[in-house]
Amino acid sequence: MNTVFIDGNSLSIKDVVNVARNFYKVELTEESKIRIKRARKLVDDLVDKEKIVYGITTGFGKFSDTYISKEETMELQENLIKSHACGVGNPLEEDVVRAIMLLRVNALAKGHSGIRLSTLQSLIDMINKDVHPIIPEKGSLGASGDLAPLAHMVLVLLGKGEAIYKGEKVSGLKALEMANIEPVRLTSKEGLALINGTQVMTAIGTLAVYDAINLYKTADIVAGLTIEALNGITDAFDSRVHQLRRHQGQINTASNMLKILDGSNMTTRQGEIRVQDAYTLRCLPQIHGAVKDAISFVKSKIDIEINSVTDNPLLFPDEGDVISQGNFHGEPMALPFDYLSIALSELANVSERRLERLVNPALSGLPAFLSKKGGLNSGFMIVQYSAAALVSENKAISHPASVDSIPSSANQEDHVSMGTIAIRKAAEILKNTSAVLAMECLAACQAIDLQENKGLGKATSIAYDIIRKQVDTIENDVIMYKEIDKVKDILSTNEILEKVEEKIGELS
Repeated sequence: MNTVFIDGNSLSIKDVVNVARNFYKVELTEESKIRIKRARKLVDDLVDKEKIVYGITTGFGKFSDTYISKEETMELQENLIKSHACGVGNPLEEDVVRAIMLLRVNALAKGHSGIRLSTLQSLIDMINKDVHPIIPEKGSLGASGDLAPLAHMVLVLLGKGEAIYKGEKVSGLKALEMANIEPVRLTSKEGLALINGTQVMTAIGTLAVYDAINLYKTADIVAGLTIEALNGITDAFDSRVHQLRRHQGQINTASNMLKILDGSNMTTRQGEIRVQDAYTLRCLPQIHGAVKDAISFVKSKIDIEINSVTDNPLLFPDEGDVISQGNFHGEPMALPFDYLSIALSELANVSERRLERLVNPALSGLPAFLSKKGGLNSGFMIVQYSAAALVSENKAISHPASVDSIPSSANQEDHVSMGTIAIRKAAEILKNTSAVLAMECLAACQAIDLQENKGLGKATSIAYDIIRKQVDTIENDVIMYKEIDKVKDILSTNEILEKVEEKIGELS
């Protein structure tokens, strides 16, 4: 029960989430153990025969032409980890660190990297016994893998560096001792196998995409509340319209909106109040749908990457070959992660514009800034300011990281992906977008109350009731950030989404 079995080929995004956030245990399959041992035997044979093979009997990067003797291979691997641990900035969050370790285990379990089974088992023990290395968030070019941050992960495996164990920051050695794990002494190829890969960027990206999928479903529900608050027209969601354009995200969103708003007494049909709505309501399937299609594309790339081998050199035990190549390069992740930033920014953009329609009396027909006593009270005036600031920040940091490159390792590594920077930006945009949606949700519920809530849809009524259990209608000005934070917390738990899907079926 609650165990993810690792074979290198079948890890899912949900598996990553379960290990990272739900503390599922990790275990290698017997088949993967056989593959790991076979690859290791090839490494040992190469070292015994004193073959010149990059990263096994040579230095690294620009030092690839420097031969390392059999006697020095252990020192070479430890020096690699110590010298490459150059990360800076805030520590990555615990769930990200657990995902990083899991993804590295899965890549090594494919049996093309040459690590010893005992070393890999020690890394698995760190996951299962909650030893979480402190990994600084910055310092990776996303080129020869995530070298700097992964080196911080490996430091703890060696009994060095720092870790969090049972909520306490301790030395790496103490963390291992408290968890009853023996420090590892690396041997040939192992240090390189552990740090030469895309697992930091992919770990952050996997969790971000999982959260983004939940967020875009939640965004449909929040938009439904706004549509009701503004007596929006549902004709624009007619399935016949969207089948004519055939984009799957658009079709799905239109279907979602009809299910979410089913039974509402606050929506209208074209011609009843007005002929058509503004774009932020009428084009909601096209906008949200395009975001969904973008995120689906990113997910498809992550599904591949989490089951890929991304270190160098790669071993092919069946043929006895060792190939120096570039699977560590982060470009296949960098471009999708920049796309994710753009998609999430658009989700925030359209949410902020709907929020503006709610608070602007010229557009809503409601009291200015949703306050019954405007002037004495500012109401939701600065809520929209704050949302505008967040979407503007998103626009600035949505500039693609992947179009940049800077040479490193004396120009041996002369093109780098910046993939880790790309996904860190996307993760920040995700947080901003979640906050903007919380602001829209809070304002929509207020506007519905000002409309005297004539009866909401099957799904929106669930969302409204959950919000109102914790957040009251705002009659007079309150400390607004506290109310926003309450709604942010409600949305982040996915309580609304889960209860809605229980009622009307899974959203897409």
